[in-house]
Amino acid sequence: QSESLVVCDVAEDLVEKLRKFRFRKETNNAAIIMKIDKDKQLVVLDEEHEVSLYPTKRSDFLVSLTSEKTFIVYSYKYQHEDGRVSYPLCFIFSSPVGCKPEQQMMYAGSKNKLVQTAELTKVFEIRNTEDLTEEWLREKLGFFH
Repeated sequence: QSESLVVCDVAEDLVEKLRKFRFRKETNNAAIIMKIDKDKQLVVLDEEHEVSLYPTKRSDFLVSLTSEKTFIVYSYKYQHEDGRVSYPLCFIFSSPVGCKPEQQMMYAGSKNKLVQTAELTKVFEIRNTEDLTEEWLREKLGFFH
């Protein structure tokens, strides 16, 4: 017996929030953290943060990711080597080892729908949230330039 892949819809208010987030004027780093409401089969807002990643130190908000599978949209102030600054929106899919297969499938099945809904192009997956540092993110973003 194979479990069918559940693709969750994205909550209407979250779609609106992501649209506004994309066009935000602030220049600080910020994140929208989303999770799946299993009963409603919807991707919903979990938390919003104004955050900073440090090259060596994990941000406080990352601590909450270690046990849960999580979707993060992260607006990052990226300083280019030539001095230009851009603010890429990064979609980070955190998939910690050891979560339930049904939960894993629900998140995996809903990831693409969420990425399409939010119109994101910089999509990264991370298995170990310990690895989520500014250094890691800059390295990933380096491939886009």
